[in-house]
Amino acid sequence: MSGNLLSIGKSGLFAAQAGLATTGHNITNAGVAGYNRQVVVQATGPMLDTGVGFQGTGTQIAEIKRYSDEFLNVQVRNAQASKSGLDSYYAQISQIDNLLADQTAGLSPSLQTFFKGVQDMAANRASVPSRQSMLSSADTLATRFQALDARLGEIREGVNSTIQTSVTVINSYAQQIADLNDKIGSFAAAQQRAPNDLLDKRDQLVMELNTQVKATVMPGDNDSLTVSIGSGQPLVVGQRAFQLAASKSPTDLTRIEVGYVTGSKVTVLADNALSGGTLGGALEFRSKTLDPAQSALGKVAIGLAFEFNAQHRLGLDQNGVAGKDFFSVAPAYVGKNINNALSSTTAVQAVVSDPSKLMDSDYKVEFDGSNYNVIRLSDNKSTAVTPYSASGTTMSIDGVDFTISGLAAKNDEFLVRPTIGGAANFNVLVKDVASIAAAAPIATSAPVSNTGTARISEGTVDKDFLAGAPALPVTLAFDGASGSLSGFPSGAAVSVKDSAGVVTNYPAPATSVAFAAGSTYTFGGVSVTMTGAPGDGDSFTIAGNGGGVGDTRNIGLLGDLQTRNIFNNGTATIQSSYAQLVSTVGNKTREVQVNGNAAEALLTQAKATAADVSGVNLDEEATNLIKYQQAYQAAGKVMQIAGTIFDTLLSIGR
Repeated sequence: MSGNLLSIGKSGLFAAQAGLATTGHNITNAGVAGYNRQVVVQATGPMLDTGVGFQGTGTQIAEIKRYSDEFLNVQVRNAQASKSGLDSYYAQISQIDNLLADQTAGLSPSLQTFFKGVQDMAANRASVPSRQSMLSSADTLATRFQALDARLGEIREGVNSTIQTSVTVINSYAQQIADLNDKIGSFAAAQQRAPNDLLDKRDQLVMELNTQVKATVMPGDNDSLTVSIGSGQPLVVGQRAFQLAASKSPTDLTRIEVGYVTGSKVTVLADNALSGGTLGGALEFRSKTLDPAQSALGKVAIGLAFEFNAQHRLGLDQNGVAGKDFFSVAPAYVGKNINNALSSTTAVQAVVSDPSKLMDSDYKVEFDGSNYNVIRLSDNKSTAVTPYSASGTTMSIDGVDFTISGLAAKNDEFLVRPTIGGAANFNVLVKDVASIAAAAPIATSAPVSNTGTARISEGTVDKDFLAGAPALPVTLAFDGASGSLSGFPSGAAVSVKDSAGVVTNYPAPATSVAFAAGSTYTFGGVSVTMTGAPGDGDSFTIAGNGGGVGDTRNIGLLGDLQTRNIFNNGTATIQSSYAQLVSTVGNKTREVQVNGNAAEALLTQAKATAADVSGVNLDEEATNLIKYQQAYQAAGKVMQIAGTIFDTLLSIGR
């Protein structure tokens, strides 16, 4: 009897000792990230048939249970991936938001100063200082464009660095998880149970992995975990870890892309293939904010340069020479995929032809085996280039003329970024104040011998004047009997827009055109407005401008570009187009910030809910210490009594 009692006491002593050790383990690891509470689970020992009934033989340790709820863990991991992704996004986009909206470093002040300089020059016809001031403000504007683009370039380099670092960390986590799968599997196979602390360590690694990229976890054989990312690409399968690779884009060497490694092959993953975590946030920021923002800034620069140059070429400088381009217009970036077939002879060119139709998007030109297709990457809209001639085919898409020639192999591709370099390459080409084409190329006059009250405006010219200017001078004569004007250039068509805005077209040759006071007459790119009442035989002459000094008609038209709608199909000015960029980035910044705060609250709640199950409560553990201490003492007392009984039995035998 004493032997059985001693065994019972011993089992209780061991159970209490295990309880104390486990409780102490909980207490000392309460602050360790990823630690899950452990509890000794006891069970009654085998029963003993005494002949008069079954008698207990004490207790035994069934298991040391690890409290962890996988459903709650999934919620925590998802919340962590979301928060880390939004934190990564916000850290980057807030820099752009502060940059573009800055009242000192942003573009708006420089735009306003530049156009003020243009308008001041228009108001001071012969002022050399006003010309110098305009050139100075133009240089400042160019410097501001370049500085903004350079800062965006620095942010892009930061994104590249983040991607590279994140890929390295992800690969490290994947290998560590695979190694733990191996160790845990070995214990599970040998002892039919998993080591709790290693399970904690592995779960914590999976949690850390979700700070880098959203990962999906599935149970595998021998207590292993299968971890996948993106659209199901396996990252860890049992003891095997797969790898990601960060490498330069084959079409843009300034861009780091993420690839999935299978053997010796690396498959490039689209930016939207990976979500969540630092990596997913960086990729989403680049594709949804950085790329469009830099393209939009370039679009403003190219649109301004394009329209300003077009008007400047219509003027005369102080030397009576036709105006040249005032600003440089950046060429489109065309990147040939380095993996294109060696036999391919395809050449792709892209030239901005209409800034009003430009989109904040890049394009991909690819050959599908039958046709070339131009794909707008912002929405994947595809346009087939048909019919196609290998000698060269030009197609205008979104204000860009794509010219494709040569022969290609299937899947050959090119990346086209029409406006990405617009701001970086925005420069002032006019260096001499005398070369500013402030004057108009035509001048009008009427002889003092005219008998009527009609007056002719100074006149303006448009782009058609450069393409085919009429032979000047042109003298228009009024015929009182017919009420019409004659003398228009032979072979010229004339368009008449009356004071109500009604347009009447006279096809070539327009030998006789009805006169109406307040109407504007346009022919060969020349427009003049006539008012008053001409007398019979009155004449009006349109001639070339003899000099550009003191004439600021063209500079006035250049100043008008500030309020002209030249973007978004003629609905946005230069200033409003930039303001739209600032607004878009600002709204997205606030959206990401709000979502980030919500994700943080959700993560806190998810962690708290999971901690209710798996976390260590020190008050509870302190109570358990007392409980197990008392159990230990009681079990010791049982063993002491068993010893006393045994001694009594021995003394009887003596």
